[in-house]
Amino acid sequence: MKLTKYFFAVAALFCMTASFAQTNVPQKEQRNGFEFTTVKANPITAIRNQGSSGTCWAFSTTAFFESEAIRNGHADTSLSLSVMYTVTKNYLEKMRKFIRLDGYLNFAEGGSFEDVSHTFEDYGVVLEKDMPNLLPGEKRINFREMTAISNGMAEGAKKAGGKVSPRFMETYKSILETYLGKCPETTTYKGVTYSPKDFVTKGLGLNMSDYVSLTSFTHYPFYTTFAIEVPDNWRWDLSYNIPIDEMIEVMDNAINNGYTIAWGSDVSEVGFTRDGIGVVPDMEDLAKNMVGSDQARWVGGNTANARPQITGPVKEIEVTQEMRQEGYDNKNTTDDHGMQIFGIAKDQNGTKYYMVKNSWGPTGKYKGIWYVSETFVRYKTMNILVNKNSIPKAIRKKLGI
Repeated sequence: MKLTKYFFAVAALFCMTASFAQTNVPQKEQRNGFEFTTVKANPITAIRNQGSSGTCWAFSTTAFFESEAIRNGHADTSLSLSVMYTVTKNYLEKMRKFIRLDGYLNFAEGGSFEDVSHTFEDYGVVLEKDMPNLLPGEKRINFREMTAISNGMAEGAKKAGGKVSPRFMETYKSILETYLGKCPETTTYKGVTYSPKDFVTKGLGLNMSDYVSLTSFTHYPFYTTFAIEVPDNWRWDLSYNIPIDEMIEVMDNAINNGYTIAWGSDVSEVGFTRDGIGVVPDMEDLAKNMVGSDQARWVGGNTANARPQITGPVKEIEVTQEMRQEGYDNKNTTDDHGMQIFGIAKDQNGTKYYMVKNSWGPTGKYKGIWYVSETFVRYKTMNILVNKNSIPKAIRKKLGI
């Protein structure tokens, strides 16, 4: 996942801040016309900043697995895993596959939640202190130069028809090490030294077979699996397909039972603001209410296509399964961004919102947290990664899990 329609450069201006847990997430947030009351918030680790890189897939899924380690009692909110260890292992795998396919593969910075699962399973992970997300002297993540060099190598391999020498991968590995650091062979946690693979299973208590991807589209039958057709799903991993009502049921059951969710979504919509709000406004209703206002003077309030300023609760559209499919088919819904859903809140009107941990640093009115309405989640979710034990038994039975 990556920001395919918009790249929010403002995110790179911020750096990492403090962590949140269920005990210290504000029970009430009142800002700019919204008043949110927390219904349920599960522990999360520090807000991070992916900077100028298309690595939301790694940041969001790493955050998800950190919360899983907290939930199972192996860690607390101070846990900080190395995102760059995972990124490095995946970029090496992607280059190998790119060569094997003679260049007929998306070679970009983006990826999927399952890329992290595969890395944890095959290579493990280390603490951030052992492979920092920022090298000494760096103030923010910036992949621009590294990506340009990597793309040049990939193009060379493609022109060679995939016939490269053993030195090719060694050279590419050295480039990644130069820009991201060298992957360590051990990591020490709570006084115990582990190999990266043992750290996942023994240090963090995680079993990758517990995690599944769920999606909701109608071009494949429900209760079957298919590979979501987006470029960043370069491994062609499969997702279970369920109706959107059941996906919401899964998400609510997960949150209410102490689990968090890795959430893939389109965030280029007008209702996903830079101020920590995600809604799907009824544009005609907004335009009607804006006519003659000062806001209309500056942003154009007399048409349904005006980009609104979301300053408080709004009337939202009613989302159907058919609308979801249409958005996916016509490319209005794309795999822009990966985040972590960790809680549920309600606004002053009783409307349900999901509490979302983003990876743009402590930005926005809620310092890196977004409040996203259920309507938005219904409409713009691409897929979610969840612990299979958080899925209601009736749905698990339908899926054969």
